[in-house]
Amino acid sequence: MTSDGPTSVRSDRVRAVRRLWKRPGRVKSGRFVVEGMQGVREALATDCVEQVYSVEPMPGAVVVTAEVMAAMSETVSPQGVLAVCRFLPFAEPVDPRLVVVLNDVRDPGNAGTILRTADAAGADAVYFTADSVDPYNGKCVRATAGSLFHVPFDVRPLADVPLAGLQVLATSGTGERDLREVDLNQPTAWVFGNEAHGLPDLGWPTVSIPIFGRAESLNLASAAAVCLYATALVQRPDLTG
Repeated sequence: MTSDGPTSVRSDRVRAVRRLWKRPGRVKSGRFVVEGMQGVREALATDCVEQVYSVEPMPGAVVVTAEVMAAMSETVSPQGVLAVCRFLPFAEPVDPRLVVVLNDVRDPGNAGTILRTADAAGADAVYFTADSVDPYNGKCVRATAGSLFHVPFDVRPLADVPLAGLQVLATSGTGERDLREVDLNQPTAWVFGNEAHGLPDLGWPTVSIPIFGRAESLNLASAAAVCLYATALVQRPDLTG
């Protein structure tokens, strides 16, 4: 444990952390912030952590006051621990069976939740395309609950996402095919679109989720969970026990 942390909310170290809450600061430094014990614990299982700050003594952490932690944190009610991490490396998956593409998904909570679901469903990669939110956005990172350290992800134009050998399915509330009619046993890429406008016509088959009650539709994160788990349960029958 170290205790030589900054004592002033105006210190250079506090300012350096705060700059990482903005995308230009993250891009310039190649670093981002993880808040909360769950996310920090998962980060520490990798080699990307540069520094941990905590209000309570913990191995390897710089101890700071609650006031300093609040100044470093983005959340209104800080959890008392955060880590500064380097951007994560990305390696293209070999022979993927389940790929997720987030195209113009702008809400960080939705994006982080989908990445978490992709991790749980055993996805091989997640791609952020078009004007999607920065995956290192603080709210997005928190929404992943540590899963961004488990599933490979990358930011790139949609045209550069490797989709060869994959069945590409675009989600739509008025899809040409019902989810129950799709053969999900083949390698599949699911493309999810903007929360308000959905996906433009990209030339891929469109799939809708059946609605049995009176709800007009599912929100984006819920729809993604249904599609990814429907695929995982077909491709990975061992998941059912």
